[in-house]
Amino acid sequence: HMGIRSRYSNKLMNKNKLSSFCTQTALSKKANGNDSKKFKGEDKMDGAPSRVLHIRKLPGEVTETEVIALGLPFGKVTNILMLKGKNQAFLELATEEAAITMVNYYSAVTPHLRNQPIYIQYSNHKELKTDNTLNQRAQAVLQAVTAVQTANTPLSGTTVSESAVTPAQSPVLRIIIDNMYYPVTLDVLHQIFSKFGAVLKIITFTKNNQFQALLQYGDPVNAQQAKLALDGQNIYNACCTLRIDFSKLVNLNVKYNNDKSRDYTRPDLPSGDGQPALDPAIAAAFAKETSLLGLPVAAVPGALSPLAIPNAAAAAAAAAAGRVGMPGVSAGGNTVLLVSNLNEEMVTPQSLFTLFGVYGDVQRVKILYNKKDSALIQMADGNQSQLAMNHLNGQKMYGKIIRVTLSKHQTVQLPREGLDDQGLTKDFGNSPLHRFKKPGSKNFQNIFPPSATLHLSNIPPSVAEEDLRTLFANTGGTVKAFKFFQRDHKMALLQMATVEEAIQALIDLHNYNLGENHHLRVSFSKSTI
Repeated sequence: HMGIRSRYSNKLMNKNKLSSFCTQTALSKKANGNDSKKFKGEDKMDGAPSRVLHIRKLPGEVTETEVIALGLPFGKVTNILMLKGKNQAFLELATEEAAITMVNYYSAVTPHLRNQPIYIQYSNHKELKTDNTLNQRAQAVLQAVTAVQTANTPLSGTTVSESAVTPAQSPVLRIIIDNMYYPVTLDVLHQIFSKFGAVLKIITFTKNNQFQALLQYGDPVNAQQAKLALDGQNIYNACCTLRIDFSKLVNLNVKYNNDKSRDYTRPDLPSGDGQPALDPAIAAAFAKETSLLGLPVAAVPGALSPLAIPNAAAAAAAAAAGRVGMPGVSAGGNTVLLVSNLNEEMVTPQSLFTLFGVYGDVQRVKILYNKKDSALIQMADGNQSQLAMNHLNGQKMYGKIIRVTLSKHQTVQLPREGLDDQGLTKDFGNSPLHRFKKPGSKNFQNIFPPSATLHLSNIPPSVAEEDLRTLFANTGGTVKAFKFFQRDHKMALLQMATVEEAIQALIDLHNYNLGENHHLRVSFSKSTI
């Protein structure tokens, strides 16, 4: 695991001492039966994906709110069941995609509640059937959280003063973040926007299931410059796109300094959950400008300082700020991935190059000589290895669920001259098939998790729907649907029966020669047909 302490907040509500739910539902009896049998050490990722997640090793006094907060950055939480006596909980998300993103994220960054590591895996259950009368408190917490998430107002206790002006002169920006595959925190926003002037206040909230923020500069000129420079930029390579507008508000009224809102001009504000406010002298010492990545960062507690306000959200994302995809900032981090549980009969360096190449430019692949179900894959930078890990860990390749983790190795060694390693190591450094060589390439915008629907491009005029359906059916799957793009017959969407079939088809047919010197390009799509 990356050495990042990720501590999650329960700032949404007061802490409740909650009663035991152990005996409440038919589910919990069943759950205690089969889910607990699986807790043998390291198998936490092996279950088939489900939108219900099983969370273990919870500290005894944890509240529903804290458990729900783990899921909020990834999407809507639709149900929760706490098994108090067992220090376990089940959390149900609205979609399987959200659950997969959450499990992949937390497999890279161990989640902590109250400074204790906790463990998250897919449950055997596809949904939670809870007895609502007994589960009322949990439902009430959920409703409150959902109301806060979907309300137009920022999080409770944070009001916005209503003095409005014409948009262009406002020092306040409204920021929406698209393609949020990594959680983005207030500290990350502060770090990026400080480059354009002193940031006075930030309020973050979720509206229409999208993470949004209001950010106030001292001067409208700074807001103007930040909007010009950052609108449409990705915070991290290929994800978390900033959409920036002027707010109608000219002043933000922040009540609490915590991980949802902060007033940098008033370090004395309380954090809003009974934590004592920081001693002003300490706060002043922290506020001395420090610099990270050459961006000025006011190191207010919580902004990347190890002495963060208790529970500062997602230290993980603050660490991810080391991957800020801004011009001139190189992405640090580990470039080499270790992939295990491969199908050793089938896997080749080429197939790994093609699949991992969807998320970055693969430089070298080495299948391990004495452990052929494992391979090392070197990407062009730490960003790409992180993206590939987040998207491919837990996916099926040649019928086996693969595990993807960061390797301790800095590079993949090539075999010595004249040594035959049976073609297990391959250098792809000069491959013409790299998708991300051109800076600012469109491909950066089109990175999606593995999906049953594939995007095809570079189709020559002579190739018809029937030809493509036959070609894809020959990879061993079922073609469920097909559609040419109306404006452009060079492109099409094609849907396989399952994500696993689509992964197989992409490995087999990306760069397939369709004749007339047209090589088919295949990627995952966010669309459905």
